[in-house]
Amino acid sequence: MTTPAPHLVSDVEAAQVLGLAVQTVRHMRAQNRGPRYVKFGRTVRYDLADLAAYVEAHRVQPAAEPRT
Repeated sequence: MTTPAPHLVSDVEAAQVLGLAVQTVRHMRAQNRGPRYVKFGRTVRYDLADLAAYVEAHRVQPAAEPRT
């Protein structure tokens, strides 16, 4: 059984997926925050599955409205 190949995208594309500025994504990476990434030499790529997991991990469930 083989593992499906990850769908890797650049930091520019990752920023578009997350709805953030490219510089924000780069800054988060430099501070060891943000989504997981893969590095090949100086090339940085983000797996779309990791971006989805990052979004899901930061999902906020609003509190229920108090009943009157």
